[in-house]
Amino acid sequence: MHSETLIKEKLPKHIAIIMDGNGRWAKNHSLKRIMGHKKGMDAVREVVKTCRELGIKVLTLYAFSAENWRRPQSEIKALMSLLKLYIRSEISQLHKNNIKVNAIGDLQKLPKDVLKLIKDGFDKTKNNRGMVLNVALSYSGRDEILHAVTQIAGKVKANELTLSGIDEKIFSQHLYTAGLPDPDLLIRTSGELRVSNFLLWQIAYTEIYVTDALWPDFKKENLHKALLEYQQRKRRFGFTDEQINSG
Repeated sequence: MHSETLIKEKLPKHIAIIMDGNGRWAKNHSLKRIMGHKKGMDAVREVVKTCRELGIKVLTLYAFSAENWRRPQSEIKALMSLLKLYIRSEISQLHKNNIKVNAIGDLQKLPKDVLKLIKDGFDKTKNNRGMVLNVALSYSGRDEILHAVTQIAGKVKANELTLSGIDEKIFSQHLYTAGLPDPDLLIRTSGELRVSNFLLWQIAYTEIYVTDALWPDFKKENLHKALLEYQQRKRRFGFTDEQINSG
């Protein structure tokens, strides 16, 4: 399946992906879990490259949730090592491809050496305009909403904001994704039918696509298939068909 079959004008501006199934992939191949995560890095590389080629403006990848800190220490340590490896090996190529790298989540919980590498990556790519690659790390949708509420409450208390002045736009400006469009398409791999505390505010009107493919098996063709289905959907945003057609 080739990109020519996709209608460029109907491509989503923002794609979010819940990259699920690394552990199961490893188990299916009689390998240790970390090998599944390692193989998953190849899928990240391919999807980022494909999105850049297609002209997708924002790609948000759910890499490590706040709940993932509960996993065995050995796995967390291995995941952090993989994250460092990915940043070191990919940042120059991402920069070369005009991709701005960003991370969302409670980043202060990350190990100091990981945080430093991430911030260096931000600095190197901050002026790039080709695409934004958002990596959700130590991320929780509920925590993000609470963080926004706390910030807004602080501004109200300091008389920088009035209660009547709080609307959806103001609220969105206090989220980790401030300044970015909400996702048009959310892809979840591995067949699980849940959003797993990911971008809870932002996905209010997002189209959801679930595939049985495990993340390490998710290739360019899988992404094209998701995009083709997305282009066949009718996005209403609460309106009726008649209203959309007359508009």
